[in-house]
Amino acid sequence: MKAQLWPVLVLVILGAGWGLTQPLAKIAVSQGHQPFGLIFWQLVIGAFVMSVVTFLRGKRLPTTPAALRLYVIIALIGTVLPNSTSYLAISHLPSGLISILLSLVPMFAFPIALVLAVETFAWRRLFGLMLGMLGVVILVAPEASLPEAAMIAWVPLALIAPLFYGLEGNVVAKWGTLGMDAMQVLAGASIIGAILSFPLAMFWGQWINPLQPWGAPEWALVAASLVHVSVYAGYVWLVGRAGAVFAAQVSYLVTGFGVFWAMLVLGERYSSYFWLAGIVMILGVFLVQPRRRVRTGPAVVLEGAKP
Repeated sequence: MKAQLWPVLVLVILGAGWGLTQPLAKIAVSQGHQPFGLIFWQLVIGAFVMSVVTFLRGKRLPTTPAALRLYVIIALIGTVLPNSTSYLAISHLPSGLISILLSLVPMFAFPIALVLAVETFAWRRLFGLMLGMLGVVILVAPEASLPEAAMIAWVPLALIAPLFYGLEGNVVAKWGTLGMDAMQVLAGASIIGAILSFPLAMFWGQWINPLQPWGAPEWALVAASLVHVSVYAGYVWLVGRAGAVFAAQVSYLVTGFGVFWAMLVLGERYSSYFWLAGIVMILGVFLVQPRRRVRTGPAVVLEGAKP
């Protein structure tokens, strides 16, 4: 009995951890920090920890041209591009709303998978996609869940991240990871991502000086980065112990905990339209998810919930 409950407990812990990263991201942008500066330090912290973990596991990071190309692709579509829009969006939208919208990754992944011939068409999944779209309409409808009507302009920006995460999952499903495991790829992509985001942070005046006095935003960034690395390592462990199909169910917990933490930590409150939209979208995600093969993790193949 204990052997059966242990994976469930780990699943809940992972969902709670990943869900917490959204309110932490909201705090990180609360006093003016801009995306590329945040992304650089997030990737530096992640690269250091995951490189150490990879080394302790007795593995190395391949540096062949093909491996470097994979790192660049994953860094761009898995972190630099989607997180740059996510940080902007979460500075203008409620954290709980971002958590709900991030659950739409499978909605974007499905049509992309059809184009890349990774998955086959299914009416059930098309109906799920339609439910997801309906959920978004309910979510942004006038006098619905947005505290201010002007916030609707930021919703399309918030949808860019799940679009890229859906693309990332399909790219990996289509072309693979050159024999590397997820931790190796993520470590390599984090290193490359940090190298790419540093000049962007400097050029756009978004550099965050680590020597300045630290407040809640700086600690929130460090906490979010460490939580993400920790739960991702746990997710990789869980996939190996309980299988990808079981582990992928954490996606529902990430969304639920993301809303829960936003209410607890940030004091956010939502209308009945918000809850209705959430139920409709989660049902759509359930229908869209492939039943036999699970290619994606809680949000994407390699990086889980973000930012």
